[in-house]
Amino acid sequence: MTPGDVIVEAGRLADEGKPYVLATVVRVDRPASAKRGDRAVVLPDGALHGWVGGACSEPTVIREALRALADGEPRLVRIGPPGAGDGAPADVVCAESTCASEGTVEVLIEPQLPKPLLAVVGESPAALTLAELARTIGWRVSTSLVPEADAVVVATMGRGDEEALAAALAGSAGYVGLVASSRRAGVVLGALRERGLGEEALARVRSPAGLDLGPASQEEIAVAVLAELVAWRHTRPRPDAIPLAAEAIDPVCGMTVAVEGAKEIAEYGGVTYYFCNPGCRQRFAADPARYVEALAP
Repeated sequence: MTPGDVIVEAGRLADEGKPYVLATVVRVDRPASAKRGDRAVVLPDGALHGWVGGACSEPTVIREALRALADGEPRLVRIGPPGAGDGAPADVVCAESTCASEGTVEVLIEPQLPKPLLAVVGESPAALTLAELARTIGWRVSTSLVPEADAVVVATMGRGDEEALAAALAGSAGYVGLVASSRRAGVVLGALRERGLGEEALARVRSPAGLDLGPASQEEIAVAVLAELVAWRHTRPRPDAIPLAAEAIDPVCGMTVAVEGAKEIAEYGGVTYYFCNPGCRQRFAADPARYVEALAP
């Protein structure tokens, strides 16, 4: 996969709302197999597509990529022989490589977590403006109800309010808003109550949706709803957070490696061991008892 192919794949993942990490080689001290501009995408399962330096760099890049998916923070990673991290800024992650080439590479790790998916139901000016504004700030927007929506806003203005709201409440959206006057909202909720919806479900409905701006135009209502949605997003636990992937210590070199997607694995005494590169795995295979005993407390 060429660097250009990596960008295309990253775009596809973004369009599908899937999390990934873009890893880009930004500096190289020869000798090294990577060159500046080499790229790869790393998926939550530890799969790496692209090129960032092969066995000398991949394990560290995967480990830091999975950590970045867990905390949502980008990082610059310097990978090189002992001493390569001397003098590095405090915010640079330094990792020693056992690669024989003794080159150094720096890789920018950028986690890409999907923006919330907002379903806007209705063709009112408020609905159309809200969809446009949400796209402007980078949210994903659907103009119909979809099961995976993170938030749903019903702005049908009396045209099928009850049906749309009942369908929204049947899903798992964390925000369900109804654009309506207080009086109209009471009528809609009463109708849903008569249909058999419980109070717990009805309590999920925010109506009138949006911040209270007093008398407002349809377009201003859309602004008020978007403001409430942004506040809602930033005051709740991140739904896109990915748990930190399991890690293991390479028993030969002591490097921390990600278990997810690990390619170099060996079994000994009923225990699975993980390695940063084929060389460490081969040395372990030649005398596993030696390395296992060294791990013992």
